[in-house]
Amino acid sequence: MYRILKKRALNGSVTEMEIEAPEVARKAQAGQFVILRADERGERIPLTIAGADRAAGAVKIVFKTVGGATMALGARREGEFLPDFVGPLGNPTAVDGMRKVAVVGGGVGCAIALPVVRALSERGTEVTGIVGFRSGEEVILQDEFRAACRRLFLTTDDGSMGERGNVCAPLLRLLGAGERFDEVFTVGPLIMMKYVAEATRGYGIKTVASMNPIMIDGTGMCGGCRLTVGNEMKFACVDGPEFDAHLIDFDEAIRRNRIYETFERHARERRCRLMAKEETP
Repeated sequence: MYRILKKRALNGSVTEMEIEAPEVARKAQAGQFVILRADERGERIPLTIAGADRAAGAVKIVFKTVGGATMALGARREGEFLPDFVGPLGNPTAVDGMRKVAVVGGGVGCAIALPVVRALSERGTEVTGIVGFRSGEEVILQDEFRAACRRLFLTTDDGSMGERGNVCAPLLRLLGAGERFDEVFTVGPLIMMKYVAEATRGYGIKTVASMNPIMIDGTGMCGGCRLTVGNEMKFACVDGPEFDAHLIDFDEAIRRNRIYETFERHARERRCRLMAKEETP
């Protein structure tokens, strides 16, 4: 059993938790993930490791409440236990040997981007952070990014905080002004990562995307997380989760991620009914 040490809301729908998991914390690296269950009857969900404290034996996760499983997880309190917390899984982010890197994050994906930024900065890499959100109310971890980046660009779709627009605007502005990076790392909504890849393609800049497709067992056995990368089938759980963004078939990945939207909606509705029943005196 894995105890919830800390819990805090980052915004109205995004929650950060620290989980007591010494063995996972001891080996965790930036870019890796865990698979957990919120309760004994819950589904297995993959969440990228947002940080690890080896001394305290704690692993940080950040999630957005969007379906039944994340609703169940969000309902757990400090001091309660998760039945399963498996990891670290996947390959860690390659962070060595680079002088300048741009890290582009969107929405809750910024929680995945932050440990990558920190790992790069610890190695002396000059990191430019570009983070985007739909509105100022959804902005998370802004202070943490400012502390870890050489410079930070913040965008919101509605202009309520930072620069109005999406993350591609400052990225294209920098590239158009002659800025060059050893690599651009991106994580966030699939459509955002697709356009980041298109923005860098013409400049010949290596671009890496962190993928989070449908996943069940995390061992490559179920095939649920398969992607097409360079006309080859890959599995995000064992071959990734990071891939050359210029080779990913993003359109296929977007279609596959939509397959279970109806089931997710039904699971969310069931969870809402269950929670309402539990709250009834």
